[in-house]
Amino acid sequence: MTGYRTARCRACLNIDDLRRMARRYLPRGLFDYIDRGTEDETALRRLRQSFDGSELMPRVLVDGHDRSVGVTLFGRERPLPFIVAPTAAAGLVRYDGEVLLARAAHAAGIPFCVSTQSITSIEAIAEAGAELWFQLYVWRDRSLTHALLDRVAACGVDTLILTVDTAVSPKREYNQRNGFSVPVVPSLRGAVDVALHPAWLYGVLLRLLRAGGWPGYAHYPPEFRTRITDAGTHDRIRLCDRVNWEDVADLRRRWTGRIILKGLLAPADATRAAEAGVDAIVVSNHGGRNLDSAPSPLTVLPRIADSVGNRLTVLADSGVRRGSDAAKLLAAGASAVLLGRAPLFGLAAGGQPGAEHALAILRDELDRTMALLGCRTVGDLRGCT
Repeated sequence: MTGYRTARCRACLNIDDLRRMARRYLPRGLFDYIDRGTEDETALRRLRQSFDGSELMPRVLVDGHDRSVGVTLFGRERPLPFIVAPTAAAGLVRYDGEVLLARAAHAAGIPFCVSTQSITSIEAIAEAGAELWFQLYVWRDRSLTHALLDRVAACGVDTLILTVDTAVSPKREYNQRNGFSVPVVPSLRGAVDVALHPAWLYGVLLRLLRAGGWPGYAHYPPEFRTRITDAGTHDRIRLCDRVNWEDVADLRRRWTGRIILKGLLAPADATRAAEAGVDAIVVSNHGGRNLDSAPSPLTVLPRIADSVGNRLTVLADSGVRRGSDAAKLLAAGASAVLLGRAPLFGLAAGGQPGAEHALAILRDELDRTMALLGCRTVGDLRGCT
């Protein structure tokens, strides 16, 4: 990254500033894929409305000079209540984007969750030194899924996130209008889009092509490791719409580490997850990117937290643009918050330093919010609703 871009990135005061830089840097098709929702984008708007409509009650005359934004999560002290969420597009946002995000997470002292659909292998990402979690999609051929689990475990990963809210691919109409899809289909519209973003063209696309052509999905079995431009995906590694609680039980038997179910919104599902013996859940509507009628996690978190009590750990994500947004999720019952778009915007704006800056912005905003609320610890936020 040039000194000019570094300075501009560091001048960004909030995540929306980084988002604007990302929008200028990325081709429109790729930016919209990251930024937008699904169908009419009602769920995406609802996320912002739920945060904006939520209030936190401050207490005054509290000595907060020794306050801390750190948390203890799964028995380990961490400096921030954040996890960098799994995102499939990171490797296209910047060259070696997944590695850069992992390094940014490591610098912040927080976990980085690797996506099943990453274009960089978990073995390569592990070299960044970060604490790695792994996000799993169950494929139709369960034996291939089990082989992937063995591969992940061999890398020392002990925390598995099973995504449970994506039985089928959602309908994202803007991708078709922008000529952007997965698999990537070369088109005149796409070529013009890329040509209008020369920094990304030279900094990402041409480097990928020189390194071996269009990338593939690094965690797919070798015999099915198609490039992202290939027209089809073998039926054995497609998303499976038959995943059910029996699969969770099977995973519990096979995986000796922690299991987290990501994408729950119904209190009844949270209760069943606790009964199934999983370690945690992520209350999430996939950032407004899947079911357009889904509620905002913030609105259901209190009921879910009450329904599971201390039987499992409750995490949350979706739509966090401010440290105060994270504070509201923590106040509503989450023990920590996963961050998806925010570090991606930072990554696009400025590579690893940009991602680090995004995390620093959210840390600073969370700290200021806690100080103004009279909270000395993250746990104190529970009394502010």
